[in-house]
Amino acid sequence: MTQPNGVHHLAFMAADIKKHIAFFSEVMGCPLVAIFDMHGVPGALHAFLKMNDHSYFSIVQMPAVGEAKIVLGQTHAGTGAGASAPGTLQHLAFNVDTEADLIAMRDRIRSHGVPVLGPLDHDMCKSIYFAGPDQITLEVATSDVAVDPERWIDPAVVAKAGISEEELARFRAPAPYVGPSPVPQPAYDPDKPHMAYPKELYMKMLAAPDVVMSFAPPPKEAANA
Repeated sequence: MTQPNGVHHLAFMAADIKKHIAFFSEVMGCPLVAIFDMHGVPGALHAFLKMNDHSYFSIVQMPAVGEAKIVLGQTHAGTGAGASAPGTLQHLAFNVDTEADLIAMRDRIRSHGVPVLGPLDHDMCKSIYFAGPDQITLEVATSDVAVDPERWIDPAVVAKAGISEEELARFRAPAPYVGPSPVPQPAYDPDKPHMAYPKELYMKMLAAPDVVMSFAPPPKEAANA
């Protein structure tokens, strides 16, 4: 079935990339595996920290970031119970395999002077909560079993969300994609989601052929070429 099978990387903006690298490496225990000039973005730095061989935490630093202000309730939620603007990340939850690992993570984070709340038992998972650099709201969670939709899809909340029975059936069992391939770029429709490039540039990008763009090899390999 054609669907995402996990998260390759999560990218967060940083005014000070070193501060974020130090937090997610030393406090959270994720090793730094890459830091380089961001591909195709002049002046931007890009770092990757490893969660496992297929999942990474990414940090981006750009010159203009320091000019943007954090506004709780708009840019950031500030807590797991806080609101923020549509399309923003309310909080990020990392996974660990066992409850013992969860307690170990709590103790590791606290040992660096960072307050941690929990664990809280949500039944579907047990979680701890804390803050990261630049007021990122973070969680670490663990589950013994997969989430059971028969237990966790609440008909009353389905109704609150305006989801019909027919829609619920589709959402619970998305139709597989069986082709065709390739599919041509669709015509521009302002009602569809779009990236926020300047309109003229974006239309040129949409009109470009589907080719794989290759960027430079890793810096050390490029220096030895």
